[in-house]
Amino acid sequence: MNQLFKMAFRDLGRNKRRSSLSALAVAIGTTLLLFIASVLRGEMRGALQNSIRLQSGHLQLRAISYDESKDSLAWEDLIENPDQVVDQLHSLAQIESATPRLVASGILSLGDQSRGMRIVGLDPLAEPNQVFRSGILDGEFLDQEDHEGILIGKPMAEKFGLKPGDQVNLLVNTSDGTVDEQLFTIRGIYSTRTPYFDDSTVFMSLIKAQTITRTENHASLIFILLQDQDQSEAVAAALARSNYQVKTWQQLNELNTQFEDFANSFMYIFYLIVLGITATVVTNTLVMAVYERTREIGILSALGMKARRIMSQFLTEAFLLATFGVIGGLILGLLITAWVARVGFHIPAMTAYSGILLGERIYPFLVASDVIGLTLAAYIITLLASMYPATLAARMEPVEALHG
Repeated sequence: MNQLFKMAFRDLGRNKRRSSLSALAVAIGTTLLLFIASVLRGEMRGALQNSIRLQSGHLQLRAISYDESKDSLAWEDLIENPDQVVDQLHSLAQIESATPRLVASGILSLGDQSRGMRIVGLDPLAEPNQVFRSGILDGEFLDQEDHEGILIGKPMAEKFGLKPGDQVNLLVNTSDGTVDEQLFTIRGIYSTRTPYFDDSTVFMSLIKAQTITRTENHASLIFILLQDQDQSEAVAAALARSNYQVKTWQQLNELNTQFEDFANSFMYIFYLIVLGITATVVTNTLVMAVYERTREIGILSALGMKARRIMSQFLTEAFLLATFGVIGGLILGLLITAWVARVGFHIPAMTAYSGILLGERIYPFLVASDVIGLTLAAYIITLLASMYPATLAARMEPVEALHG
C-alpha cells in the first residue's frame, strides 16, 4: 500500500501543472457545491423566519369558517371577543405571546395612482408587533386610539413619493359587503427588509380597522408565538378542542416548502453539471497520463505486474487528486460561505417573488448534512471518473505497449 502511494505521488509530480489544475478543478467544484447549497438553504431559511415573525406566527387561531384566500369579514367568519381569547391563551406556558389581527383587502389611491393593498389592523402595544415598531424608518408608530393614521412600507412610499404627514385615500371592504372610504394620514414609513411584504401591506390600529370594516370586537385571527416552535403540533392539538381552527406554521407555509422542493430539483441538475465538468477534467488528466506512460506500463506488464495492480496505481493517483481537491474545496467553501453569511448579498429579481417572503439580503447557511453529502459526492464522482483511464491502462497488451 505504501509503495502504491509513493509511486502515485511520483507519477503526479511528473507533470505538476496538470496535476495541480486537476486538483484545483475538484476544489472549485466542491466549493461551488457547498456555496450554492448554503445559499439555497439560507434563502429558504430566511423566508421561513420572515413568514413566521411577520405573517404566520408559530400558530394561528381562526374561526372554523374563516377562509384566508377570501379575507372574509363576515362576522360568522371572525373571532368574537378576541381579547378574551388572547387572555385564555396566555394561560398556556408554551405560549410566549398572542395578539389579535384583523385582515382586510383595500385600495390605496393618490391622485390618479392606485394600488391594491392588504390592510392589517393590529394592537400597537402587543409584543409580536414590535418588529414593525423597530422597523420604522421615518415618522412614528401607531397609537391604540389612532383613528386617522396608517403605516406604509418603504417600497410603496418610494413609488408614490410619500412621506410622514402626507394624506392618502383608502378604500376598504366591510363586513356587509360594501366599501368604505376615508382619508388617512401617513404616520410612518416602515421596513421589515422583506420587499414583497412591505410593498403590499398597510397597517392601522386594530380599533380603527374594526371600525372602518364594521367588525367591532372581532378579529380575523389570533397570531401566536411559542417558546419553542417545535411544540407547535402539541399546542395545536391542545387547542383543537376549542371551537376554532388551529393552523401550525408548517401548514401556513406550505408554499415555502413547495418552492424549496422546486429549487432543490433545479439545483440537483446544477450539481450534476458541476460534478460532470470536474469528472471530465480528472478523466482527461489520467488519460493523458496513461498515453504518456504507455511504454512504462508495457515494461511493468512484461515484468509480471498484474493488470489489477496497474489499475490500482491509477486509482490511487485519482484518490490523491480527489483528496487534495476535496480538502481544498472544503476549506475554501467553508471560508467563503462564512464570510458571505456575515455580510449577505442582494438578488433583486428574487425578492419580488409573490407569496414567498424573501428578505432584501440572502445569508448563506450550511448544515452538516449538506457538507458531508456534497463532499462525499465530489469524492465519489472523482473516483468514478478515474475508472475509465485506470481500466484503459490495465487492459494494455505488454507487446503493444512496449511498441507504443
